[in-house]
Amino acid sequence: MTCIECPKGCRLSVKIESGKVAEVTGNECPKGEKYAIAEVENPTRVFTSAVLGQGLELKMIPVRTDKPIPKARIFEAMREVKKIKLQRALNSGDIIVKNFLGLDANLISTRGVRGE
Repeated sequence: MTCIECPKGCRLSVKIESGKVAEVTGNECPKGEKYAIAEVENPTRVFTSAVLGQGLELKMIPVRTDKPIPKARIFEAMREVKKIKLQRALNSGDIIVKNFLGLDANLISTRGVRGE
């Protein structure tokens, strides 16, 4: 895998035993080992999507989580976002769903939107 933690982009080799990282080589800094372990054992991503706007200037409002969530829960997050319908004006960064999916990450607006 290629490390994305710094501009060097080290090519990492990861030895895995019983689903856990046993060894990481190829990293030129300590960040590479931490990245490889996290990416193999508990990968996370910032979730981005859009929610339906009703009576607003935009029909789809872009959103994201304010922290990474487990990659394994992305499809669940997509199903949950489909249920959301916003009818109020928002500023960029406003919280739409606090503690989204119980993951200690908020779902926030990434763009301001006014009513029609």
